[in-house]
Amino acid sequence: MRVVLADDERMIRAGMRAILSADPGIDVVGEAADGAEAVALVAEHRPDIALLDVQMPGTDGLAATEAITARHPGTAVVILTTFSEDAYIARALSGGASGFVLKTGDPRDLVAGLHAVAQGGAYLSPEVARRLITELGATGTGGRMSRGAAARERTARLSARERDVLALIGEGLSNEEIAGRLGIVPGTAKVHVGSILTKLDVRNRVQAAIVAYEAGLVGGALPPHD
Repeated sequence: MRVVLADDERMIRAGMRAILSADPGIDVVGEAADGAEAVALVAEHRPDIALLDVQMPGTDGLAATEAITARHPGTAVVILTTFSEDAYIARALSGGASGFVLKTGDPRDLVAGLHAVAQGGAYLSPEVARRLITELGATGTGGRMSRGAAARERTARLSARERDVLALIGEGLSNEEIAGRLGIVPGTAKVHVGSILTKLDVRNRVQAAIVAYEAGLVGGALPPHD
């Protein structure tokens, strides 16, 4: 897995590089101090993943995300965020980011998240998922309940098997992992994922994961199916 890392703080970059370099499956091919430099490095190296901080001088991580996903669809974007940056997550989501990792989280979550995204999955740490749902929802309990009801209505369009797959998308699993969990072949899992994205009218797996969280599909046991 080839990664471009972007953060305006040198100490943070050094720490992230150390964490990632400890995994033999990850190769940090470039470091950037701002979003414009990150976009240039992605164009040069065509990495599997661009790991971007949200707030950087000049071109920030949000603008960089939009540029990278538009110009280099083969590179997935994972966003580094903090609890104080909730308001930025919705724009990063709409910009095509495939994962969100807390800067203050467990380093193992960072590595696991990159591997999930590299394998075609989406990664949304539980803490970020909860705060994102709150940020996207309307103010007050009624707004949150309305979003939950709307999500359940949307997932009602899915078959029982597709709801199982959606729940596993919400857990950040790749197609291969979903197939292994459900006892189906990866090709079938891929077909289910494509059908889910179409029926839910979402752009990517992260947006589907948000629907799964809002509908209450993540965290429960999967019902048996033939």
